Amino acid sequence: MSEFKIVSPFQLMGDQPEAVDQLVKGIQEGKKHQTLLGVTGSGKTFTIANVIKQIQKPTLVISHNKTLAAQLCGEFKEFFPNNAVEYFVSYYDYYQPEAYVPSTDTYIEKDSDINDEIEKLRHSATAALSERKDVIIVASVSCIYGLGSPVDYENQVLSLRPGMEKNRDDILRKLIEIQYTRNDLGFERGCFRVRGDVVDIYPAGAEHAVRVELFGDEIEVIKEMNPVTGEIMGIRSHVSIFPASHYVTSKENMERAIVSIEEELEERLVWFRDRGKLLEAQRLEQRTRYDLEMLREVGMCKGIENYSRHMNGLPAGMRPYTLIDYFPKDFLLVIDESHVMLPQLRGMYAGDRSRKMSLVEYGFRLPSALDNRPLQFDEFESLVDQAVYISATPALYEREKSEHVVAQQVIRPTGLLDPEIDVRKTEGQIDDLIGEINQVSEEGGRVLVTTLTKKMSESLTDYLKNAGIKVRYLHSEINTLERMEIIRDLRLGVFNVLVGINLLREGLDIPEVSLVVILDADKQGFLRTETSLIQTIGRAARNAKGRVILYADGMSEAMEKAISETERRRSIQQAYNIEHGITPKTIEKSVRAVIEATRVAEESDEYYKGKSPLELTKKELKDYIKRMEAEMQEAAKDLQFERAAQLRDRILEYKARL
Repeated sequence: MSEFKIVSPFQLMGDQPEAVDQLVKGIQEGKKHQTLLGVTGSGKTFTIANVIKQIQKPTLVISHNKTLAAQLCGEFKEFFPNNAVEYFVSYYDYYQPEAYVPSTDTYIEKDSDINDEIEKLRHSATAALSERKDVIIVASVSCIYGLGSPVDYENQVLSLRPGMEKNRDDILRKLIEIQYTRNDLGFERGCFRVRGDVVDIYPAGAEHAVRVELFGDEIEVIKEMNPVTGEIMGIRSHVSIFPASHYVTSKENMERAIVSIEEELEERLVWFRDRGKLLEAQRLEQRTRYDLEMLREVGMCKGIENYSRHMNGLPAGMRPYTLIDYFPKDFLLVIDESHVMLPQLRGMYAGDRSRKMSLVEYGFRLPSALDNRPLQFDEFESLVDQAVYISATPALYEREKSEHVVAQQVIRPTGLLDPEIDVRKTEGQIDDLIGEINQVSEEGGRVLVTTLTKKMSESLTDYLKNAGIKVRYLHSEINTLERMEIIRDLRLGVFNVLVGINLLREGLDIPEVSLVVILDADKQGFLRTETSLIQTIGRAARNAKGRVILYADGMSEAMEKAISETERRRSIQQAYNIEHGITPKTIEKSVRAVIEATRVAEESDEYYKGKSPLELTKKELKDYIKRMEAEMQEAAKDLQFERAAQLRDRILEYKARL
């Protein structure tokens, strides 16, 4: 097994060594719950990296949104370049769950847009856990949702080696069984193509495709290749082809599941008919029979996850398999920003169940669909061997559960202080804000502005744009990878001001930000609690010139507590700096590329004249499209059809933006 080894120029400083020693000691003594209380910018991620290095356990890190999960994943990748650091979040860019509204007799069909890159990363994560122990997975709440059986997933792996006796048709049959699709024209992830004795496979969780060349019934050579250009990258001595779906199962299990589903269907039909609910009975029979036919013929159907209990052979009411089941029993759980993450974990089950109850009651789904669900919180707790909670503002749960709360990690290695806070009246606040933005921009800094609603953030963004300020806004409807692009562009100076609502709080790491502005700071609500204010204020604590402006007409209790706590920490930090002769220094952090599973060959076209395509004017966008059309035609002439098709899809996307 490979060991976790940190590759970093940083050394443990301030109160980090003490925190690492106490956490490691607690884990070695078998303590189940510990809390790391650390301020923003105190190097909590580096502290946890050192804990992982010392205890050498597979680790699951849960973060409360995709953007922060991506940021954490990038940091851990830098610290552990030789180990498996994976990213596991919901693979939907858009997701409308199946639902029924009885009051209006409205059925809403499931609609989703799956992000191919994120799906690849999910497969990469589960495959890594099957192959090695030195694995860190950074996940969102998606990790407590139902997933296929880890036993079936591992048992269905197709293992190939040069010299192995393997009939070509047996390989193709196995690929189809584990949900791969034959496609000799469009070679995409989760597909394979056949040319005589050559089988090209594009694994669901890999960056590169593999070419298997046979001589008769013997595998002669296995080559790794670029799926776009066809270039051979190297020779493989072994390849494991993991299933293209987490819900894959053996033929025997599928046959058993079909029988089990039919039995449940018959029972449910009798139940409906006995109560005179003939419409519901007819609806359920029609839908379920169609799904059963699809399962028999192709081993897959739309909404197959609703039959996961039957596929996995679990009794009614049993919790589903999740990502956590793919980990060994003695893994370490790290919950980042636990004061936000734990309530999120606690609340998932009830919302999911209330939606599905309507579907079951009115004949859209079998009762077994209720078992395709997120974990209840007590089930989640029972799966955890040892946990470390991280927060600058731990809630009551963490404090009560933790057998040992680590001494505060208040000192920042860079000597940075908590920011100064300035409270100002709301009268004339926008003009005052524009003046502050201009001043910060001249000094080369960036500004974060938080509002209370999406409408306010959009209106403010439009107003600032009209005032000649380079500004963008960030909210929950912007897809995952685009959010990361926006944050990267802010750091690069493509624009200077980012307006948001609740995405500008926990863990957002932008050292260039020297001013944080909170509008309506005295309003009551979860966005303006003591915890929220402290976390938002902390976004300015990574810059030596960091300061915060609160626009308010009064002084709320939450404001008083947040200001008091910030001043308390600031005084401790100042005393430490004076004692050790430290001069505060802005955190220096490289601007990472957007997390991605595969870099396309035309990556150099991602920017046009230093801009993201999202930022191009109409004229620039037209020029950009013309360039891509010329490249597409050139690729077609060179018989690079995959590349041409990829360019064609991008051209259609950008034409739609016009």
